[in-house]
Amino acid sequence: MQLGLVGLGKMGGNMRERLRRAGHEVVGYDRNRAVTDVPTLAAMVKALAAPRVVWVMVPSGAPTRDTVATLARLLEPGDLVIDGGNSKFTDDDVNAKLLSRNKIGYLDCGVSGGIWGLDNGYGLMVGGAKKWVARAMPIFDALRPEGPRDEGFVHAGDVGAGHYTKMVHNGIEYGLMAAYAEGYELLVRKDIVRDVPGAFKAWSRGTVVRSWLLDLMVAALEANPTLEGVSDYTVDSGEGRWTVEEAVELGVPMPVISAALFARFASRQELSPQMQAVAALRGQFGGHEVMTIAEGEALRRGEAGTPAPHA
Repeated sequence: MQLGLVGLGKMGGNMRERLRRAGHEVVGYDRNRAVTDVPTLAAMVKALAAPRVVWVMVPSGAPTRDTVATLARLLEPGDLVIDGGNSKFTDDDVNAKLLSRNKIGYLDCGVSGGIWGLDNGYGLMVGGAKKWVARAMPIFDALRPEGPRDEGFVHAGDVGAGHYTKMVHNGIEYGLMAAYAEGYELLVRKDIVRDVPGAFKAWSRGTVVRSWLLDLMVAALEANPTLEGVSDYTVDSGEGRWTVEEAVELGVPMPVISAALFARFASRQELSPQMQAVAALRGQFGGHEVMTIAEGEALRRGEAGTPAPHA
């Protein structure tokens, strides 16, 4: 099957390779001339035989919306566009309606697998009409992991359902990573535990906490047992925020995922205004000592002669 693939970055490039290994013809376009197969988006469309299928794998937001708008002008009735990036699900209805004016189909596809997907396959979550899903199924089958289809692919529902499902998937990922991280710090802090990397590795088989994320944690600790030099500054790519926003909108309690998201916010603060306020309030209502910034930093470093914290 022929496929046009827009965006040949870390995931898009690997997806092109996996599809080619499966025998599909992929015409890839990227602004990076070192990796692109054709010089322009128009040239990619021209190289494809109708009815065309074009997979968009570019950053979410304006880059994806602009690409879809351009494809709406270049493609013909009966063609199909698949947005496989991490777009917010609310963008999908807009994209689908724009393309439908020219009788062009649209699917949204959440993709999980990261840099490992080339060899392991990608988990796929799709939203849109059944006829378009059927059209693209050879592509989905080539990208998903080997084994039963329903263990690596789902037609989750209508337009937007694929990205919505992937959003929730990423929210769960936030919570899982935070749980492993909390366990890691507790093990590190306890002086009777001598082999923290070994403890994580021992959970790899036969335990209820085993997972691919745990395997990746083990790999990280084997490469750097104390995580020396690793900054605690942690970014978020949007899906965690969107998940929490949806929880508020729908009245769904979400203490774990929201706490994991807020922990990332806290990681970016050199000085916490919240805790400054708490310290000041303790001084006001209880007469507790309010340390200066310098005293607090010295206490963190464990330097002698610094004020002892009060209860």
